[in-house]
Amino acid sequence: MSLVKAKKHLGQHFLTDKNIAAKIVSSLIHTNQYKHVLEVGPGMGILSDILLERSDLEAFLIDIDTESYHFLNQKYPQLGDRLINGDFLALNLSAIFHDKYAVIGNFPYNISSQILFKILENRQQVVEMVGMFQKEVAERCASKAGTKEYGILSVLIQAYYNIEYLFTVKPGTFNPPPKVNSGVIRLSRNEVETLPCDEKLFWRTVKAGFNQRRKTLRNALSSLIPKDRMDTNPFFDKRAEQLTVADFIALTQHLSKLAAA
Repeated sequence: MSLVKAKKHLGQHFLTDKNIAAKIVSSLIHTNQYKHVLEVGPGMGILSDILLERSDLEAFLIDIDTESYHFLNQKYPQLGDRLINGDFLALNLSAIFHDKYAVIGNFPYNISSQILFKILENRQQVVEMVGMFQKEVAERCASKAGTKEYGILSVLIQAYYNIEYLFTVKPGTFNPPPKVNSGVIRLSRNEVETLPCDEKLFWRTVKAGFNQRRKTLRNALSSLIPKDRMDTNPFFDKRAEQLTVADFIALTQHLSKLAAA
């Protein structure tokens, strides 16, 4: 089998260090909650080799790169329909998985945010995610209120998942090497089935607040509720980065009351 050529437009950087691959796969720790795991962007299968050795898991692989798909099809003929040539972002995951599952991958940096939003959309089934991202993105997801890294993804992910920054990976362990360090994070679904507020409004509030993060929420949220409807609630005089997840939930409840008054 000829090797797969990494494609810049797909953001491909193939991991070459088997020890790091093993460390990533062993970071799946909630396997008592699921049987299936979906690997996104397997490339030439360095993670897949280890995943497919696991008797406790049934692995599915998806890659948008046709060359990778044909390479993996030859390498793992036993996979059959569990090897998918397609776009993870466009995939109807609930049509493939009817129960809980995990997602794992050395994710393309150019679609990091979209991948995380896709996991959030499927949060009722995705109980765990272990993924490698650009270090800056990984740190942003795990950051806490009051830091400059804290943002939309931090709040939305931490509303539904416990997040851990696991370890950093240097550029030299990839082919071709990226220009930045990478970071591996683990998301573990928390106990929250639904937030105790209007969830659509919660998402809109978080996004509106951080889209104008230098402004106070009184100004940043004026597209959601007119300023003359806002009261003396102290949240309105803070900036989005100062609010915890719990604060955003409380603010959303308050906005619902103001809108209904």
